[in-house]
Amino acid sequence: MRDGSAFETPLSAEQLRLFQEIETSHSHFYITGDAGTGKSVLLKYLKENTRFSAAVVAPTGMAALAVGGQTIHSFFGLPLGLINLDTLTLTRHAATVLRKLDMLIVDEVSMVRADVMDAMDTLLRMARRRDEPFGGVVMIMFGDLSQLPPVVERALGPYFAEHYGGVYFFDAFVWQDAPLAIRRLTHIFRQSDDYFKMILAHIRRGEWISEIDEALNDRVNRTPPHLGILTLSPLNERVNQMNDNQMGWLSGAAQVFPATVKGTMESTVLPTDSHLVLKVGAQVMMIKNDREKRWVNGTVGVVAALEDNRVWVEIDGNRYEVKPEKWEKMRYGIDPDSGALTTQVVSEFKQFPLKLAWAVTIHKAQGITVDQLIIDWGDRLFAHGQGYVALSRCRTLEGLFLTRSLRPQDIIVDPRIIQFV
Repeated sequence: MRDGSAFETPLSAEQLRLFQEIETSHSHFYITGDAGTGKSVLLKYLKENTRFSAAVVAPTGMAALAVGGQTIHSFFGLPLGLINLDTLTLTRHAATVLRKLDMLIVDEVSMVRADVMDAMDTLLRMARRRDEPFGGVVMIMFGDLSQLPPVVERALGPYFAEHYGGVYFFDAFVWQDAPLAIRRLTHIFRQSDDYFKMILAHIRRGEWISEIDEALNDRVNRTPPHLGILTLSPLNERVNQMNDNQMGWLSGAAQVFPATVKGTMESTVLPTDSHLVLKVGAQVMMIKNDREKRWVNGTVGVVAALEDNRVWVEIDGNRYEVKPEKWEKMRYGIDPDSGALTTQVVSEFKQFPLKLAWAVTIHKAQGITVDQLIIDWGDRLFAHGQGYVALSRCRTLEGLFLTRSLRPQDIIVDPRIIQFV
């Protein structure tokens, strides 16, 4: 636990009330809210300030890096693929760590499958020798089911439907015995226009209203005020093609900036390229909040100058030298002297906190905030929540530029999610 004054971002009154409720109630919580309501801010504050012995886990390596935690599979020693609860085993290290927990903070819980949630429950009971939900550990779960669903092989869909009734974390058997308090953050920081917020709220719930045609689709084929506005697309191929084409049109030599990697870091979890290729004039997106508040995650700029291991980026007419940043892969352990829960850095990735960004996939745009945005819907949207995620990255309706109209069939929402929350 650290003194709250050390945390850079103060909590809103709503966030502070929820933090205090978590600290005093010993209840399991699912904390959700529309995009831009400060879920990540509250999670980081809770991590740094809770009075409990707590660990932070996430379903993917990239999400775990972002919150300074450990993946669920690594933390619990879970096997890959579909989990059979009857064959789960507990490693000595995992058992020691799990016995020290009072609280487990789970980020991006919308991506956690039902079998993984039940596996966490099973192993916590085993380690702590307590036959109660999660072995008495308090579960504090953050996420938005309207944005990131679990990834499930199509062949396993029928199994989850028959065995669990669904694939989501709330379908796990443990919740039949464990009360779950659902808390929704309501104050949206990203958008201030009530009309735009109302449109986004309906799209989030899968509701088609006339205002989408009247206001949102009025943004189709409008000419952006300047070049260099970020484009979002649902397709990796389209994004890669746009970035490659734009880089090819730039004159001047490309420079390669290799990352410094200590330990092992899988390429699939890296926040940017391990060998970052840049040219002067390249459009880039910042992927980490700046400590000096010169930019935030999602700020778009242009490479202004390059030297050996030095990069300058122009943002809103100002030129800044960008320094490399570190992302650390963590592992929880026990201090041999005090017996307290500790974190150990097992690998480290150091690279300039930016990536090419004439275009970015909707999936990888999670968490960013921009003032202006081009959305290339392609022929169709194909995944739950894509339309909502793309639109909600932008601060204003006037900042949106659409390549085609959004159609009712583009708004894909699982009705079970609406019923749950």
